[in-house]
Amino acid sequence: MDIKSLHKAFLLSSGVSIDSRDTQQNTIFFALKGKRDGNLFINDALKNGANYVVSDDKTLCSTNKNFYYFKDTLQALQDLANYHRNLFKIPVIGLTGSNGKTTTKELFYSVLSQKFETFATKGNYNNHIGVPLTLLKIKKSTEIAIIEMGASAQNEISLLSNIANPTIGLITNFGDAHLEGFGSIEGVIKGKSELYTYLQQNKATILANADDKKQMELLNKYPIFSYGAINNASVNVDKEINQLGYVSIKFENTTVKSNLMGDYNFQNIASAVAIGKYFNIENEYIKKGIENYIPENNRSQFIESKRNKILLDTYNANPTSMKSALLSFFNSALDNKILILGDMLELGIYEEEKHQNIIDLVMKNRYEKVFFVGSVFYKILARNSKTNAYIFKTVDELITRLKDKSLTNKSIFIKGSRGIQLEKVVSEL
Repeated sequence: MDIKSLHKAFLLSSGVSIDSRDTQQNTIFFALKGKRDGNLFINDALKNGANYVVSDDKTLCSTNKNFYYFKDTLQALQDLANYHRNLFKIPVIGLTGSNGKTTTKELFYSVLSQKFETFATKGNYNNHIGVPLTLLKIKKSTEIAIIEMGASAQNEISLLSNIANPTIGLITNFGDAHLEGFGSIEGVIKGKSELYTYLQQNKATILANADDKKQMELLNKYPIFSYGAINNASVNVDKEINQLGYVSIKFENTTVKSNLMGDYNFQNIASAVAIGKYFNIENEYIKKGIENYIPENNRSQFIESKRNKILLDTYNANPTSMKSALLSFFNSALDNKILILGDMLELGIYEEEKHQNIIDLVMKNRYEKVFFVGSVFYKILARNSKTNAYIFKTVDELITRLKDKSLTNKSIFIKGSRGIQLEKVVSEL
């Protein structure tokens, strides 16, 4: 079986599925090999409505005309996605970075959809499986596609770039994320820069932060469309942070008041202005797109409960984003500051060092109380009997502590890696 024939079946289907439980009528089920063998769930997928199956079992495929044999089903999925993507002569934006890529993606979508039929990655479908699934949802009516690309090791962004074939790309920043897989900050830079390598080799457009010295150094003399506060940027932007911490941005006599809090979100918003200008969207629509965006999914969400003001940022955390968010919170004019901080995961040999740095930063600033949650924070702080912090191994232990309803009229900052599940404490606040 070849990819072109498989694509013909794809066009006759209603989409693709990799999970028999989510399979719907007239879909193609890909029996991927993961923790479990997808071939074991083919019958379930058929019962749920799958009309076609892609499998690496020759015996099964030889006895059913709607079964397609490929030696590697994941490769088949990726090749199908690449084939489908290449049928569309539209701008495809590749987006990666250590911090802010999902917020930036959502801002891009909000701005570009003011004028174009825009499609963007849903949720966290940004890996070697998620990107192909995303590309296969591009339709004839799509005018611009935004593809978020995540990575935790070398060569992953290169793979995704070669599947998605972006015509324009942005790396939001380089930070201390996924150090366990990348090995070091130098490894992060090398891994993320695979996007730039692809774009340069294909003479595609690079959107870049002109204020980021490292990125400017890497890009050297390659022509870019840039944004930043410096005068020689393609798009000049200035920021304002109000007393509560909300970010406003100014460009070309236009002021945009966002619903995003924290100085660290300025670059995300600035890049959204730049993408709008790149696609010749009028300033009023760029302003509308950014101001209409309201963060959700536990990303920089501002919640006013009956008792407290809560800044919830628990979708993910790494040392770079944690530091930036904390400094922004400390610098805000919010009263009665409370911190609830969870472990930062996937740091490998840098685990204790990076957590200790956050502890040191916290102890140098002013707040009422700090609650640390997770095995790493607990291990470090348990060795220090003089600390004034409250420490818990799990979020459930913290919830038990908070059930006394002692936190009232507080400004509470909550941040930690997704695996710590700090969002569970909101109901107690």
